[in-house]
Amino acid sequence: MKKKVMAYIDLTRAHFFLVWPLLFCAGLMLAFSNYGGFSWVLVVKAALIGLFGFEAGLVLNDYVDRKSDKKDVEFDKLTRYWRLFGKRPIASGLIRSKDALGVFLVLVVFSLLLISTLPYPNFLYVFAIMVYSYGAEYFYQVKKRSQRFPFAQFIGRTDLALFPVAGYLCVGVPDMSALLLFLFFYPWALAHLGVNDLMDVKNDLARGMKSVTVLFGVRGTVRWILHFTVLHVAAAAVFLMELGTAAWYGFGSAFFLLILANLWLVKEKSDAGLKVLVVFHMSLFIYAVSIIFDVI
Repeated sequence: MKKKVMAYIDLTRAHFFLVWPLLFCAGLMLAFSNYGGFSWVLVVKAALIGLFGFEAGLVLNDYVDRKSDKKDVEFDKLTRYWRLFGKRPIASGLIRSKDALGVFLVLVVFSLLLISTLPYPNFLYVFAIMVYSYGAEYFYQVKKRSQRFPFAQFIGRTDLALFPVAGYLCVGVPDMSALLLFLFFYPWALAHLGVNDLMDVKNDLARGMKSVTVLFGVRGTVRWILHFTVLHVAAAAVFLMELGTAAWYGFGSAFFLLILANLWLVKEKSDAGLKVLVVFHMSLFIYAVSIIFDVI
């Protein structure tokens, strides 16, 4: 029983559970500042949509990659960071693939039930993003097995960038704020992906995955991360026009962390992978909290 619980914790990456509702609600709070109508009921509802929806995407990731994950040769870096007990539970046989698919469907159903209680047309916006995001995740996992240019990465990371936008659309409508929110997170998502690929290159080579690092090498991946970090900071400067003074301090500290992370990458290359990934996740947390507190 204990092993099963540990396996499901690894499947859902449960130790990161707080981040997804915060990121989703950051978009929601921005919409409240533009459209009003604050409601604690809606905040709780949105937090649960963000939690169940993102967890479903993580389970889908493992389900689609269940066969190729069996070829992993390294478990002490990225696997252990993302999974508290260091196992890919479907590939290792701790969870049957049909049971994992069942978990995915249950999480999707819970998300859909909550989405259906949103007002019209907002529930349609959020539903559309949900369907697209799972499609983009599937495309990413499959396409990166055979490509010469990182189409999978460019399409696949739109799902993460759209996640806080879905929170915004719980009460807002597609507008300039929603677009700037997407453009703010999209380069961050691509830079973050580069860090993941840099750390997981041995497994990607063993599985035949055409990740950023497999396609462009370590130096090319470092440049990828640096370039998209610069684009992210530039987009953030524009997005900050939507926010108040309080957010500037939070964003400034996140920028400092990202600059530090890129300096480590330039100096240490792949040896800096884990601490750079931690710093990127710290910046994401700071962004979400800064947007929420700025609105409050």
